[in-house]
Amino acid sequence: MNDVARDDSDLDESPRGADRDSVARSASDRDDRSHGADRDDRSRGSDRDDRAGGDADRGERRGFADRGARSDRDDRARSGSASGGPSRSGDFGDDRRRGGEGARTTGGRPDDRRAARPEEPDLPEDVQASDLDPAVRRDLLSLDKNNADSVARHMVMAVELLEDDPRLALAHARAARQRAGRIAVVRETAGVVAYHAEEWAEALSELRTARRMSGGAGLLAVMADCERGLGRPERAIELGRSEEAQTLTGDEAAELRIVVAGARMDLGQFDQAVVTLQASDLDPSRTGSAAARLFYAYADALVAAGRTDDGLQWFLNAAAADLDDETDAEERATELTGDAQ
Repeated sequence: MNDVARDDSDLDESPRGADRDSVARSASDRDDRSHGADRDDRSRGSDRDDRAGGDADRGERRGFADRGARSDRDDRARSGSASGGPSRSGDFGDDRRRGGEGARTTGGRPDDRRAARPEEPDLPEDVQASDLDPAVRRDLLSLDKNNADSVARHMVMAVELLEDDPRLALAHARAARQRAGRIAVVRETAGVVAYHAEEWAEALSELRTARRMSGGAGLLAVMADCERGLGRPERAIELGRSEEAQTLTGDEAAELRIVVAGARMDLGQFDQAVVTLQASDLDPSRTGSAAARLFYAYADALVAAGRTDDGLQWFLNAAAADLDDETDAEERATELTGDAQ
């Protein structure tokens, strides 16, 4: 999902927990993205009824974001990239008005502009636009300077709050989006932040819009995980079969497989979930966050398929690969060992 931080750390898509959580790395391609114009189809996605079934099974599914992550969040946002959110920056999104772009805070009926804009969360004085990654700030050059500064500061706050207060982070993301809704990186960040806040429909709408603007298959795993959150695992599987999915490689491809395997498990297709995760990168000698998540998901699928001994071994592999202690693989292995005794 490409962190947008001033220190050039990757942004972040996920899909559940994603590093920030995985979701945060895909956004790093934003230098290649062009600014597009798109009138938001968001009102569709805001329909909370669409979330049917999402909340009900969220605690049981260990999917993208979850894959063993210690946080209570449905781990959705971790896609080694998919999740990705910017570091001290992010794509923020919400609402109907695209105004804001190029609008000045002085002259020409400023009162009307403020009245049309929903109340925005406060911005701390010590948060500066310069805290945003320069590559992302360049995407804001089409805006009036004062507006660009406000958008950048809201993006910084959205990313800083993403872990501890995702709802407030989303408020900042929406403020940035309402001011700069025609800029792809803003919409993408909005989608990532909404994903972390478990606003699946909103996240999906924003990410779709961002992709129409900039192209590419980034954050596809986060989008698929949003479909799971909305109780539509079949659609997640369809995304995994799409032409765009075939263009993914490395950790991005692995993250999508993790989500698709989770969707299979949602449908009770445990053996298919196991097969989905089997590929050359399922190598127990690997270490690191991406490997640990992949091994964890594979172990989980094996146990669900009734292959407890194999699952135990892969939980141990996940624990060994998890150098940053991001998953509860060791605890899961201990549980299985206790059950066996």
